[in-house]
Amino acid sequence: MSEKSVFKERILEYAEKTGITKAEIYQNTGISNGVFSQKGGLSEENVLKFLSHYNEISTEWLLTGNGSMLKSEKNIEVHRIHTPPYNEKNHEALVPLYNIDAAANLRTIFDNKLQNIIDTIRIPDLPKCDGAIYIRGDSMYPLLKSGDIVIYKEISDFDSLIFGEMYLIDFTINNDDFLVVKFVKRSNIEGYIQLVSYNLHHDPIDIPVQGCIRAMALIKASVRINTMM
Repeated sequence: MSEKSVFKERILEYAEKTGITKAEIYQNTGISNGVFSQKGGLSEENVLKFLSHYNEISTEWLLTGNGSMLKSEKNIEVHRIHTPPYNEKNHEALVPLYNIDAAANLRTIFDNKLQNIIDTIRIPDLPKCDGAIYIRGDSMYPLLKSGDIVIYKEISDFDSLIFGEMYLIDFTINNDDFLVVKFVKRSNIEGYIQLVSYNLHHDPIDIPVQGCIRAMALIKASVRINTMM
């Protein structure tokens, strides 16, 4: 059985346990009628449509079969970080939370959006975002702490950077790989950008844009999770 067929089987298992009919799933999610009766698996779009409505289901269970079928209760603090100089259309969309350790780097996540998903996050009144990851380190402390989640929007054109904003940057220097969250500012060196920490104990660093940066994303918000005891 293919991976995408397994997703379908798990959704039908969830539907049987909760008493939801296929017709209700079609109506609630916008998935085309008959998909669950056809041979073959579910597309990435249909999986995300399902998760967007049935957000009580555990994404880890749906995608890997591990853990419990349903999510546990959590207390979530959300902080809006990016404040654009223009009005953005707000959404109540489902944001995938990725396992950056399993993916190895941000570029892999960008290229394989249905892989390495740990969970999903639903946040009202947040502009469209592409994903979220846990962060490590203290370079943005106390604005961000190690273990916080950052929610991001992918950047495909480095010429469209908004200087002064906070970015997630995946880059390589001298064969060493880095994934950092920094403020991006203009550099005095042609063809470079300057990465600046919020924690003043970390010095700014200038890196070349071409041949160094593998992927970048604009940080839209941060999430701090406190498990309810």
